[in-house]
Amino acid sequence: MKGFKAFLLRGNVVELAVAVVVGAAFSKIVDAFVKGLINPVIGAIGTKNLDGYILCIEPPCTVVNGELKQGVGLLWGAVAGAALTFLITAAVVYFLLILPMNKLNDRRKAGKEDAVAGPTELELLTEIRDLLAHQQQGRQPGYGGAPGVPSPYGHGGTNRTHQ
Repeated sequence: MKGFKAFLLRGNVVELAVAVVVGAAFSKIVDAFVKGLINPVIGAIGTKNLDGYILCIEPPCTVVNGELKQGVGLLWGAVAGAALTFLITAAVVYFLLILPMNKLNDRRKAGKEDAVAGPTELELLTEIRDLLAHQQQGRQPGYGGAPGVPSPYGHGGTNRTHQ
């Protein structure tokens, strides 16, 4: 039972549940948009509802309230309406959710890469070499590197300050 509870409380399952609830509510908004705005525009050209468009294959075809009562027909209007609803839903989800989230993730990644960038392995090894060379020669660190080897920091020593 503990394993099942842990599974349910993991982030992915909770996020999926939230997505289903939000998706159901969003579906109602899209349906209202299609029925309230898109279908009337199409109704100005033809019928008030796309569901009324039927290609009759075996006559006589009788349609009552967008439903085929007699005959055999292809309900291409219902398919077109569903496709239109899908396209509107996909466009809204992409432009309002996916695109902003991708931009936010890109900014986060760019910020992490800039923050993580520190001295390279070669720079650290060069600094260690310089410090060891100073200790062996009895020099004070920070005033020149190993003989004949320039410092990567441009001031002849390490990037540390010594008193």
